[in-house]
Amino acid sequence: MNKGKYAEIIINISHENVDRPYTYAVPDELKDKVFIGSVVNVPFGKGDTARKGIIVDFCDEVDFDESKIKSIAGIEEKDVSLSDIRVKLAVWMKQNYGSTLANALKTVLPVKKKVNRAVTKVIIRNVSVENVDEEIKKTENTRKVARLRLLRAVRDEERIPKRALSEKLHISDATINNLVKDGIILLEELKKDNKNAFLTDQKGLSLSDEQKLIVDAAIEDLDEKRHETFLIHGITGSGKTEVYLKIVEETLKRGRQAIVLIPEIALTYQTVMRFYNRFGDRVIIMNSTLSAGEKYECIEKAQNGEADIVIGPRSALFVPFKNLGVIIIDEEHETSYKSETVPKYHARETAEELARMNSALLVLGSATPSVDAYYKAGTGEYRLFNLTKRLTGNQLPNVIVTDLRSELRNGNRTIISKTLKSLLEDRLNKGEQSMLFINRRGLAGFVSCRACGFVVKCPHCDVSLSLHKNGKLICHYCGYTIDNFKTCPECGSKYISGFRAGTEQVEETVKKMFPKARTMRMDADTTKEKDSYEKIISGFLDGEADILIGTQMIVKGHDFKNVTLVGVLAADMSLFEADFKAPERTFQLLTQAAGRAGRGEVPGDVVIQTYKPDNYVIMHAAAQDYEGFYEEEILYRKLMNYPPAGHMLNVLVTGKNEAEAGKLSEMMCKALREYFDSVVIGPAPGFLSKINDVYRFVFYVKDKDYQKLVKIKDYLEEGLSKIKKRSALVFFDFDPQNMQ
Repeated sequence: MNKGKYAEIIINISHENVDRPYTYAVPDELKDKVFIGSVVNVPFGKGDTARKGIIVDFCDEVDFDESKIKSIAGIEEKDVSLSDIRVKLAVWMKQNYGSTLANALKTVLPVKKKVNRAVTKVIIRNVSVENVDEEIKKTENTRKVARLRLLRAVRDEERIPKRALSEKLHISDATINNLVKDGIILLEELKKDNKNAFLTDQKGLSLSDEQKLIVDAAIEDLDEKRHETFLIHGITGSGKTEVYLKIVEETLKRGRQAIVLIPEIALTYQTVMRFYNRFGDRVIIMNSTLSAGEKYECIEKAQNGEADIVIGPRSALFVPFKNLGVIIIDEEHETSYKSETVPKYHARETAEELARMNSALLVLGSATPSVDAYYKAGTGEYRLFNLTKRLTGNQLPNVIVTDLRSELRNGNRTIISKTLKSLLEDRLNKGEQSMLFINRRGLAGFVSCRACGFVVKCPHCDVSLSLHKNGKLICHYCGYTIDNFKTCPECGSKYISGFRAGTEQVEETVKKMFPKARTMRMDADTTKEKDSYEKIISGFLDGEADILIGTQMIVKGHDFKNVTLVGVLAADMSLFEADFKAPERTFQLLTQAAGRAGRGEVPGDVVIQTYKPDNYVIMHAAAQDYEGFYEEEILYRKLMNYPPAGHMLNVLVTGKNEAEAGKLSEMMCKALREYFDSVVIGPAPGFLSKINDVYRFVFYVKDKDYQKLVKIKDYLEEGLSKIKKRSALVFFDFDPQNMQ
């Protein structure tokens, strides 16, 4: 490729006034060393301050005085460079999500600092399985919980990466070293050239007809180098992971690489080991806890061809494979796939573009697909496949809906219904485990009547009104405001208020009801410390508690064989959030929660407690009927022109000066109403109207054409660039996942 005399360089400054390429001359000594994506040092500004930049293009001619062009000072050896494709991807992200190009480039640049490569170690079982079983029996009656956990792990797996034990099972070096001293395990360093140290002869399970249909279609796609998108709608326990493994296997046979995205909360030890057992040390595991050295090692392995598979959360999408063949997004409905920092990209949409650039296959999977993805399957943009049977042969759990209005009328004012209490007692007597799930996202956000189930909604936006400290009920889409009610306008009851409940309150209630029950609690408070999340999960797996009480994090992606009862304590807390996606999220949560019960040999029960048992979301979730839910939900979306039937641009204006931020948001809305025919809603105070003395205002723009919203974003950005001495900041979010 003719690189040209000059390089177009984005300076590493995230500011809209310098969000364009600057031209620099390429010295002769660097012509063979730089390429698109290279990180270089350049003089910038009046004082020629040394700055880092990224080359985004080359040219031979410029339309200004060449004598004024400065030269590249050198290559930044300590930074990882980007590939040509990832530079193009960053440009696409900047255009489609609203961001400076510098910020977009930083997002796709996986790691900043090159440091010493971390040493990879492997645990190897050094005795027979029978000997390990004997050691387990000796340890079971002691307090050596971590040792017992490690023994059970090495009984099941002959070779285990040390990092998987440390991160996923919360096992310390001291515990590992003690087993080494006892001769039960060996600890070996993995040599760099030993590419398949963990690889076994495991070929995977035999596929069902439904699974084989998907794999055969994927093989055809890989061979033809098409970039189709598959959507796998598979009920919980239907074998989606085995399909992923087989598709990855076929991808590797063709000399190509695979990216597997999993929500970090679902990146469990069991998942990690399934991939390690099949593919050995060709697997990279990424997560937020990795050190700078470990992150660099992952990138280096991918660039050098030492690894072919990366598994991780959203950011793993940017690992620089040279011949990408497939991208798999498991639990594609999860909101964590949408970035909440600029650029606010969605992993699914960005993966579509990355797959197109690489002629790669994109596979999406979920038991509860996002309405957006299922809509695209209905229009033919995605290919839909169904997995309708649990591989274990077990039936889906029995779902019982409990009407909390009846509980109140019968004098039960606790958060545990009589039905759920009876089933909990039954499980405790049988030595089986239970999970109690409460979704705290909607804590005191909406106002409802406990006597009749009435919820106060906005007459214009079909979302619940949010209760503010001043006693006002406000819609955060359009700003509609009314005074709070003292009695229910439907039935006249005095039991109308903000909905309140929490995990601590639940745990206290359970302990009073069942003093001998062993409980664990998993929420934001109990998972603050590093590895505490994994410690709780592994402890519950090992039978250290009878009842696990928690928020969303306990119902996502875990496989608890001994759990036969799941109680959803307050389905309404997510059902009536002030967000048009509240029904979808609630259906997904209820279905995912139900999927935790009865995954072993014993059938499971699920109790859904609600004040609205006749709500379409509750009814379809209880029947495990996704199609029925989707058909009703998409009608509401079309009626209100909400995504995916239409598209939305959320504009957030923040500033320490309340008047300035409010005036700027009003000015932008006025301009849009004058020059565009799109629907503009707002402005209104943000969901949190003030954070750390910074005021927040939001408005929404609706249109069926996504590209029209992109043009509106460009129009606003151009107008904002002309305003001098502006302290208020403006952020854009397309098809937002959460209220601002």
